[in-house]
Amino acid sequence: MGDKLHIKYRTKKLEKICTNANEAEKKLGKRMAEKLHHRIDEISAAPSVEIMLQFGIGRCHPLKGNRKSQYAVDLLHPYRLVFEKIGNEIQIANIIEIVNYHKKG
Repeated sequence: MGDKLHIKYRTKKLEKICTNANEAEKKLGKRMAEKLHHRIDEISAAPSVEIMLQFGIGRCHPLKGNRKSQYAVDLLHPYRLVFEKIGNEIQIANIIEIVNYHKKG
């Protein structure tokens, strides 16, 4: 395995929110922006998704159903940062979205 996870983003807009503290605070508020950047730091420091799962980093967990093959880490309740793993030897965490997938209808 590589030294740590590499990070990609589904969209430029999402990348800007995840990598620019001022942009994140504008869009999400101070507490959520801080939590988001903390999670991005944890993901980028982890050697693999499997290690994140094993040690519960960010309460990382695999998703089910139509989100099978995706993972999530907790942000401020009820929001999650959703990503998918690309590759095995050198892993990439492809950040998909910030979402509350628990809300009904």
